[in-house]
Amino acid sequence: MDKYRGKDVPMNVLCEGATTEVRISHPEGIAVDQEGNIWCGGDRGEIYRIAPDGSSWEIVANTEGFCLGMAFDHNGDLFICDMKHAAVFRLEVATRTLTLFADGVEGHRFLLPNYPAFDRQGRLFVSDSWKFDEPGPGVLVFNPDGSGEVWHEGPFTFANGLAFSPDGSTLYVAETFRNAISAITVQADGSAGDKRDLAILPGIYPDGLAVGEDGSVFVGCYEPSKVLNVALDGTATVVGEDDSAHTLAHPTNLAFQGNRLLSSNLGRWHVTELAVNLGGVPLPPK
Repeated sequence: MDKYRGKDVPMNVLCEGATTEVRISHPEGIAVDQEGNIWCGGDRGEIYRIAPDGSSWEIVANTEGFCLGMAFDHNGDLFICDMKHAAVFRLEVATRTLTLFADGVEGHRFLLPNYPAFDRQGRLFVSDSWKFDEPGPGVLVFNPDGSGEVWHEGPFTFANGLAFSPDGSTLYVAETFRNAISAITVQADGSAGDKRDLAILPGIYPDGLAVGEDGSVFVGCYEPSKVLNVALDGTATVVGEDDSAHTLAHPTNLAFQGNRLLSSNLGRWHVTELAVNLGGVPLPPK
């Protein structure tokens, strides 16, 4: 397989939903299931399932809120962060049953749960972005029964996208308003270790993260509208960018589908595909 080599890649609109019924309403979260279906969320709580080739889509459920990041667990259930409800929901895909999973942990009520990511043990990590103008905690971790704790208190300057390294030894965190990607060591017992900077990105507001099979980190940038690739030495290269904010329109979260990278676009009504010619770390991690 050819590896991604840091050059601009072909990108195009997948599933344009601006004028269709059902509409795709300013998607932020995105995830891909084991069958290749694409899932994303809308700004009025819609949870969409899109055919693998982008030819059709439907609303499967609705939180009646504002869907942010989403991730699948090992059972094939979808977990969705919701801004309006300040909570994480669980969608049992087989029955389309939507339930509240968690609104925080003891001593910490979610303020802005933004992005979920599972580790190899099946624990769910969730970023709490806190406030737009005030650093705070942090990253929370949940067991399958919904119990949990604050995993890392930070402070983070708007903790956003999360992604694990291929071996699970590092959790990457996008700090949107610090223009940075942080890297936190996951210790042998699963607790948080040292926090360091993987990359500082002046003038860039990183949102969602996805890790390639080579260990590099792909970054969806809300502003300016571009997708970056960050190597393990912190070097950032442009994967795709759009000065007009049409094909990429304030991209937020990212997900791999085979050898293409998918980006949701909070600024428009579609998903963008980028032919990066590189696979991603399997999700949920094995």
